[in-house]
Amino acid sequence: MGKVPFFKMHGLGNDFVVLDFRRGAIPLGAAAARRLADRRTGIGCDQVILLEPPRHPAAQVLMRIRNADGSESEACGNASRCVADLLHRETRDPRMRIETAAGLLEAEALTDGSFAVDMGPARMAWHEIPLSRAMDTGRVDLTLGPLSEPVCTSIGNPHATFFVDDVDAVNLAALGPAFEHDPIFPERANIGIAKIGDRRSIRLRVWERGGGITPACGTGACAALVAAHRRGLTERRADVELDGGVLDIAWRADGHVIMTGPATLSFEGVFDADLLTAG
Repeated sequence: MGKVPFFKMHGLGNDFVVLDFRRGAIPLGAAAARRLADRRTGIGCDQVILLEPPRHPAAQVLMRIRNADGSESEACGNASRCVADLLHRETRDPRMRIETAAGLLEAEALTDGSFAVDMGPARMAWHEIPLSRAMDTGRVDLTLGPLSEPVCTSIGNPHATFFVDDVDAVNLAALGPAFEHDPIFPERANIGIAKIGDRRSIRLRVWERGGGITPACGTGACAALVAAHRRGLTERRADVELDGGVLDIAWRADGHVIMTGPATLSFEGVFDADLLTAG
């Protein structure tokens, strides 16, 4: 099968192996994604990003996402900025349109080198997230240890955001997977724990569905800002500080969430295609 080229990229430490299949695809299922994501025997990443020819007439590329455990995800904010960076390098056009399973995302390259992505509207109805039954998504009846009553939101993928006094005091490695797989989340969920700094700042840590604790989660940052504003804790725009750095998140009056932050190309390389089928 020969050699397969790839890009290694990250957004605030949330890292990706990006495969450009726009001119010819190689079958890549869950097992192959797990091999690539393995940090000892593969390349190592949080998600494998597949670029394919778009189906939407307005899009430049279709972005598909495989988590480190091989499962598929509908949306990834940090990966969206990285893909926008690749498209900008190709075309020099400051505006990009990326098709995802969660819808069409519009991105813009800013003069400071960062990228702004319209992540689409925040969805707050129980069936849109989805949850297993009808309930108030602004204060969900869910408790384990020190965490209780999260705000649940869909930013193209499901999130539960808990508010705490000290994010570093929470054992996220233990509580994250328990909440991710709770029966209330039929499609599992990303778990955020947030502390409010002031009306324009949030500190956030995230257990990412299918990936574990991550240095940064773009959709998680969007969900945290929406959750905080719904609770009356922040304005509609705030800096969200993650372990890997800061994202600027704005929840517009029309319901769309705008995420702004960096994208970094770490290196380019090739791997032996046998890695995709190795036993």
